[in-house]
Amino acid sequence: MAKLFQQVALKEVRFFAYHGYYPEEQLIGSVFFVDLEVSFQNQSAGDQLANTVNYETLFSIAAQEMKKTAKLIETVAQRMLERVQSEFTGLEEIRVVIRKMHPPLAGEVGHSQIVLNWSR
Repeated sequence: MAKLFQQVALKEVRFFAYHGYYPEEQLIGSVFFVDLEVSFQNQSAGDQLANTVNYETLFSIAAQEMKKTAKLIETVAQRMLERVQSEFTGLEEIRVVIRKMHPPLAGEVGHSQIVLNWSR
């Protein structure tokens, strides 16, 4: 029997935060975009929020973790992933993408990016 999978996602959620390896990055801050995606077996939500993944909760997790300054965006992504895992049981996949806009490099760069993919 085939399984039906559902994805709930937030894309390009904009934050201003103070992540960066260098002290000046933690002082001046940067614009970041976060994508947070989860997949799980669909068992018919029955029009009940409790039977799906609430993207309001996903946003809250992302916002709370973006407020905690870190040297590496990999650290922030890992914290988000772990919180989503603990908040929602039964997930099959989680994907966290964090893009840092215009990182301080010697050339013009649109963004740097970290991607974490977890699957059961």
